[in-house]
Amino acid sequence: MGQGRGLLIIYTGGGKGKTTAALGMAIRAAGYQHRVLILQFIKGSWHYGEIDGLRRLAPEVTLMQGGEGFVGIIDDTKPLTEHEQAAQAALAMANREIATDAYDLVILDEINYALNLGLITLDDVKALIANRPRRLDLVLTGNYAHADLIEQADLVTEMREIKHPFQQGQMAKKGIDF
Repeated sequence: MGQGRGLLIIYTGGGKGKTTAALGMAIRAAGYQHRVLILQFIKGSWHYGEIDGLRRLAPEVTLMQGGEGFVGIIDDTKPLTEHEQAAQAALAMANREIATDAYDLVILDEINYALNLGLITLDDVKALIANRPRRLDLVLTGNYAHADLIEQADLVTEMREIKHPFQQGQMAKKGIDF
């Protein structure tokens, strides 16, 4: 991070751990006093432990939320257009923040979901990637990473679910899942 050409990193797949892996990278970067921006595209209407945990890493780590919550699942009653507007605003926010060249690492959390759901366009994501400062390390998380982005990336990790407590009826656990 912060040395030479920045990397494009993707954490994708149906298994748990995509955001967690990216947050681990943010912790590592903060340890070197690198500036980190985490911008969440889908999460937004619920409270997550990571929000409070990341505040403890300030000023190196900044968290911004741009989503309106999970789209079309659980308790989502918002029209799709509201989610589209929020995702497009988050993408504009990402472009503005990246253009400042103030960060060493930017994590666009759940951007792959936003793209897969059609809330933002592939062309817009490709433009963001192409226009980032050369030194910036950029992480894209979320399932359904687009094949074009996978091809362009320097590092891609796919999380694959083998076993999950939800399969045995256990609900999400505070401190583990949220």
